[in-house]
Amino acid sequence: MSTTVSSPPAESSAPRTPPAGALFAQDALLPGGWARDVLLQWDAAGQLTAVAPGSAAGTAPRAPGPVLPGMPNLHSHAFQRAFAGLTEYRAPQPDGGQDSFWSWRNLMYRFAARTTPEHLEAIATWLYVEMLEAGYTAVCEFHYVHHDAAGQPYADDAAMSLALLRAAQAAGIGITLLPVLYQTSGFGGRAPREDQRRFIRSTDSMLALLERLAPVVAAQGGILGLAPHSLRAVPPDSLRIAVEGLTALNATAPVHIHIAEQTQEVDDCIAWSGQRPVQWLLEHAPVDARWCLVHATHMTPDEYAGAARTGAVAGLCPTTEANLGDGLFDLPRWLADGGRWGVGSDSHACVNAAEELMLLEYGQRLSLRQRNVLASRAHPEVATAMALQAVQGGAQASGRCTPGAPAGITVGERADLVALDAQHIALQGLPPDSMLGAHVFGSHRTSALHSLWTAGTPRVVAGRHALHDRAAAAFVAARTATITRAGH
Repeated sequence: MSTTVSSPPAESSAPRTPPAGALFAQDALLPGGWARDVLLQWDAAGQLTAVAPGSAAGTAPRAPGPVLPGMPNLHSHAFQRAFAGLTEYRAPQPDGGQDSFWSWRNLMYRFAARTTPEHLEAIATWLYVEMLEAGYTAVCEFHYVHHDAAGQPYADDAAMSLALLRAAQAAGIGITLLPVLYQTSGFGGRAPREDQRRFIRSTDSMLALLERLAPVVAAQGGILGLAPHSLRAVPPDSLRIAVEGLTALNATAPVHIHIAEQTQEVDDCIAWSGQRPVQWLLEHAPVDARWCLVHATHMTPDEYAGAARTGAVAGLCPTTEANLGDGLFDLPRWLADGGRWGVGSDSHACVNAAEELMLLEYGQRLSLRQRNVLASRAHPEVATAMALQAVQGGAQASGRCTPGAPAGITVGERADLVALDAQHIALQGLPPDSMLGAHVFGSHRTSALHSLWTAGTPRVVAGRHALHDRAAAAFVAARTATITRAGH
């Protein structure tokens, strides 16, 4: 059964100036739930100026099906898209152990060593086109390949970051750029490995990079933040100084960190500090609603409760976490503690917003041996409940909304919109919330996504981006060159 909501008067009133764009949705998923006959209008900056349920279409174009808020992708390593599927074999391990995250990481490092700025731009452009075609309207790019293959800065120290910004601009996806601070190979200040040399920056160098990038990112309408890679890669003093420096540059800038992804990481952190990673972070860093705790897979009940109290977002990447054998986040416990969450595609073993939601729910079902785990009392349709929570948490983590303020299809937010195809075989004849459920759980090989807008600009029409063919060809060429150089 649909939940119909009404917008507040400020949303339903007509804008004072003629809209730059408009769309009429017979059904739209607003922050409070499903609403009927919704007229959406936005200004020249792509910001929603009216969200009016119970309206007539007038001259506005009609959406081809239910309209959803665009999904923020809160964790991406763009270069890794080019070797998705290429590590799915078991090779002998030097220590005779099992294939794991750590052996996968060795292969990833080998690939990263061969990626040039030109390769990265081509790979990222195609990835961002894929994201848009899959329902993502913004991306948080956790970017740590900074230098050349010898570990030396490029002539322009921001070359790799600028390649990502150009890719996002070409594709039309919103970007939160998160340059990564990476200094050590393990807890206790262990010297970096030779195959990590492209990632390494001093804290002063990172702060200088942020100052260099700030006006460029702002001019593109993006958001700039910081990603201390992990507690094993950033010593305590560097973490403190870097976060203080970012705050001086922009007190609301997001901070993302990998944390407690693997049990070995937890064990190593205890051996170093006597504390678990999340426990240590909460006691030694100013974690608040600006922060995104990426993965946070292995926490105790006290850590779940403590992290949720900070207002930080849990960055969950179900397809990558499954691919790497990380484990399962206890999302019902996190929600019981009042925690916020969003989804990311991380290593891009899969690029599909609906599939991330599906696998997230399925993981909880397998763990608990229950069904519809992530439904809520307000939204018993599990896909509706998950979509609203993931959009809200993703918008906060990407710096695109004030913590606690409604995100998604609401006045003042960007017109980042997704329209499903009501004529798709999986959706025909269903009510709108059931259409969303069919999209998330039943349409993946033939996606039911029809159209997508970012900041009011159409990016995907009839399931396809205008750059699809050209970006795909450039991606294949870049991947071929990179794999050849890597000796795969």
